[in-house]
Amino acid sequence: MMKRLTVAALLATACLAAPAQQTRTLTADKHNEYGLVYSLPRTALRVEVTVSRTLEQAGPYWQYAKKYIGTDKVITEDAERWQILNVRVTPCGVPDPDSKFLMQLKPGALAYMSVADDNMLLAINKEVEAPAVTEADAPVLSDRIDMNEFLQYVNEDFISSRSSAKRAQMLAENLMEVRDAKVSLTRGTADSMPTDGRQLELMLASLARQERAFTSAFTGYSQTDTIVSTYTYIPGEASKAILFRMSDFAGPVAADDYSGDPVEITISDKVLAEMPVNEKGEEKKLPKDAVMYKIPGSARVTLSHDGRKLWSDVVELGQYGVNFGLNPSLFSDRKSRSYAVFDPATGALRELGEVNGAE
Repeated sequence: MMKRLTVAALLATACLAAPAQQTRTLTADKHNEYGLVYSLPRTALRVEVTVSRTLEQAGPYWQYAKKYIGTDKVITEDAERWQILNVRVTPCGVPDPDSKFLMQLKPGALAYMSVADDNMLLAINKEVEAPAVTEADAPVLSDRIDMNEFLQYVNEDFISSRSSAKRAQMLAENLMEVRDAKVSLTRGTADSMPTDGRQLELMLASLARQERAFTSAFTGYSQTDTIVSTYTYIPGEASKAILFRMSDFAGPVAADDYSGDPVEITISDKVLAEMPVNEKGEEKKLPKDAVMYKIPGSARVTLSHDGRKLWSDVVELGQYGVNFGLNPSLFSDRKSRSYAVFDPATGALRELGEVNGAE
């Protein structure tokens, strides 16, 4: 016997918050009075956003770069730029509080049910894996470089000088000395050559660090990091919502953080599913004590930022669908048992076949 159960609960909004789900197998026995409880899903959208941060820092002697090191390709002021590189949207299921059901079986029935940790229906009479959900790593950004690192390698004359032009000249001379030393070591013509390869490697690494520090004092420093942030959105009646915001100073921030410009998710072109009809065009009736599944609807999902479309596609959504059902005798007939596999993101029936043919 199929019974509809009502639940007063908040819908979980994070199909990605928990570790990868495990599949549980439910069997009917005296303990559960031969009844198997399961839920059908609403479809959530897991939005994975890849962004880049480019950090630029001006060197303290950038205005002397052309004169002393022969380049005008320099950073003249500190800046931080964020850019959305890529968006990936993956449908996933969360339990629908309005679609919780009971599959009532008779004693001795061989049917069993595969469900996820949250009791969402995955399959009947067949073992399947719950969908894997991979957590995005916590964003890690590089620290700002110490633009005064070159001070470790200058002498007292540089420290005591009050002239920026004179200091720039001395830095350029130090830079040339470091480069000459690298060439001498590489060619084996240095006055004091290292005794082994490891010592040579360490000396060259030290000189490379000094060269980078002196050069950055003129040209500045630029570095780009890439991070991934993940958001979950459950489409409902609203046609538009702010998923998060992009700040010029902090990158992706919360939807209610007005330091950034909104990244909007838009739901359009909704197609609500209808009950199936027979050859006469009449609405089919549910089988008695039906095992329920969803016939999903669909909608176009679009993400946009600052007038630019980031991602758009038509997605099947369980919440825009209708509940229908299969005859329970399909799964408990001792002579010819069937199996069924359901879409964990929408609750749709994806596969129906004979048990002997599946195993």
